[in-house]
Amino acid sequence: MEAATQMMEESDRSVFSRMARDHHRMLLIYARTLVRDEGDARELVQDALVAAWKSLKRFDVTRDTGAWLRGIVRNKWRDYCRKQGRRPQFSDAELGDLEAELSLWDHGSAEPLFAALRECREKLPEAFAEAVTAVYDEGLSGEEAARRVDVQPATFRKRLERARAALHDCLKNTI
Repeated sequence: MEAATQMMEESDRSVFSRMARDHHRMLLIYARTLVRDEGDARELVQDALVAAWKSLKRFDVTRDTGAWLRGIVRNKWRDYCRKQGRRPQFSDAELGDLEAELSLWDHGSAEPLFAALRECREKLPEAFAEAVTAVYDEGLSGEEAARRVDVQPATFRKRLERARAALHDCLKNTI
C-alpha cells in the first residue's frame, strides 16, 4: 500500500510540475496585469501554484488547466486587494475579456502574434530595442533603465514611447 501511495504522489508531482512549467509564463503575465508589480505578481503566482498543488486531487482533468490556474491567481489577487485595502481595479467583465485573451495563449493561437512581435522587435533601432528589452524582458523600472543606458528618465520614457509606437505600427502592418 505504501509503495502504491508513493508512486501516486510521484506521478502527481510529475503532472503538476509539467502543468506549472507549461503555464508559468502566462500566469506571470496575468498576475502582472492585475497587480502591476513584478514582485507582487511573482508572489501571487507562487501562492496560486501552492494552492493548486494542494487541490490537485480535486482538479477535474476534463477542465481547461490554464483557466483553472488563472482562476486561482484571480482569487489570490482578490485576497491581495482585500489585504491591501484596495478595491479591485478590474470589473468582472474586464476580467472575462482578459481571460478570453489569455485562453488564446493556452491554445496556441497567440503564437503567430509572438512570431510577428519578434520580427518587429528585430527591426527596431538599437536605442528603442534596448529600451524595450530593459523594461519588458528584464523588468527594470524606467528610472533603473535610464540610469543603465545613461540618459535622463524623460529621454528614456520618450524612447520607450517611440518603440511602442513603432511596434504597434509594425504589428498592424504584419498581422
